[in-house]
Amino acid sequence: MSGPDREGSRMKTQTSTDRSNVIDLFSRRPIDEVVDRVVRLAPELDGLEMLYTNDTSPDRLYSLKVVCWALRESGEVVGMVPWLNQIVPCTEINDPLNGHWEGYRDPGTNEIFYTAPRHKIMELELAEEYYHLESVKEGQTVQEIPDSIGTHAVLTDNGFRSFILIEVLSWRLLADGTVHAMLVDEEKVKSTPVLPGDPCLYPAQEKKEFKYFFQHRIANKIKEQDPEALAAISMLIEN
Repeated sequence: MSGPDREGSRMKTQTSTDRSNVIDLFSRRPIDEVVDRVVRLAPELDGLEMLYTNDTSPDRLYSLKVVCWALRESGEVVGMVPWLNQIVPCTEINDPLNGHWEGYRDPGTNEIFYTAPRHKIMELELAEEYYHLESVKEGQTVQEIPDSIGTHAVLTDNGFRSFILIEVLSWRLLADGTVHAMLVDEEKVKSTPVLPGDPCLYPAQEKKEFKYFFQHRIANKIKEQDPEALAAISMLIEN
């Protein structure tokens, strides 16, 4: 992580004022060139959650399952969640009701914490050290992990007069640090089960029909035409 937990991770090679000569040991690049992109993912398999509040109920905590943990080029590790139409660090969520990150939660113990679990930090750092690529081509896939929280993508081409929900099969990390939600093109499936990396997958974010992500609980309510869930979609359309 950045700060005191990663003390010594950056080394100064010459003067204290020349940042061009300061090398980040984690990324092996000058600090001025570190853009804090995501370099490695680790799936969350123990049900840890993000806690957040919004302006409509500032005294009430809401929870959302963390899909994975991300190691940034700076060495910081953050939880990631599908949020509106992106997968974002938990600490950077934003929505029409001004969602605010409040921490992480272990539902098994009800423990609330504010930094990534140590075992995930170690997992990511060791994996990045082992798999580190000195150079990658634009658009190259660095890693792909399965979705384990039942994320669905909402697609519509007529302003939500009708729409479809498609399950996200996996999350694909590209060389530039972007993370794409991968959906199955049923017409291109040649064998089952479809696994991460299959040629029949395509990125949701590159489809103009793609609008939002929903986790499985809300997605199932939408499928059941639940009034509360449909009202939530209406609110998003209006915003």
